[in-house]
Amino acid sequence: MRLSELIGKEIVNLYDGGRLGTVGDSDLVIDLASGRVESLILPGRHTLLSFWGDQQQMIIPWEAVKKIGSEVIIVDLDQTNLRGRRYLL
Repeated sequence: MRLSELIGKEIVNLYDGGRLGTVGDSDLVIDLASGRVESLILPGRHTLLSFWGDQQQMIIPWEAVKKIGSEVIIVDLDQTNLRGRRYLL
């Protein structure tokens, strides 16, 4: 599968049914030695506060991706995996 095929898909968390966002201007972290995808990085959502530089990214470990469908990507992020959120200032 190509990254371009992921663009536009909604990411849904199996753990709580929450919508995490849409794959758009995302990045993949790839292990150069093995060529395997390590994680998917979703850019932060723009809010009034992010206008002044407070922006968050969500890092989803590739192991959390359970299914890639025609319209959605199902991930399983429980409370311990929600530490994957990083806040950038």
